Amino acid sequence: MTSRPTVSAPVDDPVHPDGIDWGSGGIETQFGWSIQAVYQGFVRTAQTAVADVPGGPRGYQVLVAITTEEPTSQLALAQRLGIDKTQMTYVIDALAEGGHVERQPHPRDRRIRQVVPTDAGRALLESARVSLHDVEEALMRDLAPDERTALRRLLARVALGLGEPVKSVAYSLGISEETAKSYLKRIRE
Repeated sequence: MTSRPTVSAPVDDPVHPDGIDWGSGGIETQFGWSIQAVYQGFVRTAQTAVADVPGGPRGYQVLVAITTEEPTSQLALAQRLGIDKTQMTYVIDALAEGGHVERQPHPRDRRIRQVVPTDAGRALLESARVSLHDVEEALMRDLAPDERTALRRLLARVALGLGEPVKSVAYSLGISEETAKSYLKRIRE
């Protein structure tokens, strides 16, 4: 007979006010189930928030990356965002056709094209950010504002801890690994 792993209850009462019996080891106490349920709920609702962005969620990610980070090549952008390079071509093409991004020659290597946002791309991103924020707030409606902030920060730390973020950021931004470490430290604070 195997025993269930014990899970500490957040309070003395094994049935927390949120209705979850943390001592039971039931499915709702499992990290994988929770992450999957949240992800599926997010995908269902977020699709509408970014429906106007060419390339959908991937197009949105591209716009966020190119407006908040140094200009980078299409290949580096694909690696940074974990998007297949062939799929990235389609996403960039769709954004370019909509007038939201431009491919410009790299200042030091004219063979490389950097992906940069246009004013229309920035405006589209701002609109999509507002819509997506509303979706996120609705999804996390059962959490207090400080809990929402904490959840976002904790998930970002977990996500950044996967893979090799220092090398990825250094490569994507064309900076040294030491500079990338400083950059990541700043955004994690």
